[in-house]
Amino acid sequence: MKQKYPVIFVGAGPGDPELITVKGQKALAAADLIVYAGSLVPKALLQWTRPDARKIDSASLDLRQIITEIETACQNGERVVRLHTGDPSLYGAIYEQIAELRKRDISAEVIPGVTAAFAAAAAMKMEYTLPEISQTLILTRMAGRTPVPESESLEKLAEHQTSMAIYLSVGMVGKVSETLRKSYGKNAPCAVAYRVSHPDEKIVRTTLDRLDETVRAGGIAKQALIIVGKVLGETPDSLKHKSKLYDKDFGHGYRSLNIDNQSLTIEN
Repeated sequence: MKQKYPVIFVGAGPGDPELITVKGQKALAAADLIVYAGSLVPKALLQWTRPDARKIDSASLDLRQIITEIETACQNGERVVRLHTGDPSLYGAIYEQIAELRKRDISAEVIPGVTAAFAAAAAMKMEYTLPEISQTLILTRMAGRTPVPESESLEKLAEHQTSMAIYLSVGMVGKVSETLRKSYGKNAPCAVAYRVSHPDEKIVRTTLDRLDETVRAGGIAKQALIIVGKVLGETPDSLKHKSKLYDKDFGHGYRSLNIDNQSLTIEN
């Protein structure tokens, strides 16, 4: 009986082939079959695969067809990688695939990847969680053909006024802008990150009252992330609050604190 290997779901990252994890790269190099989401995953990611490995673009396949291809390969003792864009846990639709594989007694493993929100932050050299500005990041999407729970509507989440990265919603930018302005205000800073880490990456900073026109003027209709929050209004010159992590007057388990010439170590 041929050995049945687990199917490995790999996060490809946001586009740059070098942003895949080392573990993900090794999984691709060992795979006999790679089923990749060709509508989003650049073919440049396939450079890490063997020349003799089979590659199937899943863009035109439905769930049944994808599972059939994977099941057949597993029955033949092949190593299979299911390659998803970004991080598989975020809008990756992997759980329904894992459920179908489980019905067929096929196990699965998941290797995380870099999601677009973090690649955008790196490109902008920004931090979502600045001390005393924002300590929370919400990753969400606008309700469209795929509904969201009422308790997680964009309007309700916006009331928190946290840092927010909005996926899969640039096609409804007018509605997004209108919704966000109610809580953040029309002059709130925001940004649009288009195809971040790709060669044609474009990042545009604007305000909520100009978000709609900025997106349309830039011809951005998909593969873009909308980012909003007070942190976008901060600059190195305006930064007032710093973390306690590197504060000389803040002791912790790895740094002693001097009080009246006495050394005191604070345990966490």
